[in-house]
Amino acid sequence: MALVKFIFITILVLWLIRMLIRLILPMLFNNLASKVQSQATGQQQQRRSKPEGSISIDYMPPKPDQSKTDKLGDFVDYEELK
Repeated sequence: MALVKFIFITILVLWLIRMLIRLILPMLFNNLASKVQSQATGQQQQRRSKPEGSISIDYMPPKPDQSKTDKLGDFVDYEELK
């Protein structure tokens, strides 16, 4: 009798989980899709706000120290003799 009760409760719980997933999952996907769409429109508006032909640089690498290259000395090209 305990086995039948366990199987019945297990089937009932799995059925409830299935029903909850059917209700909750579409709402989550709609919410996610609306967020992605709003981010895309926000990025598109940022691109339009700049005047045409303007250049923007997001990252500029640091300039190397000139003092370090001076300490290395002169480099001379040479040809290898065989």
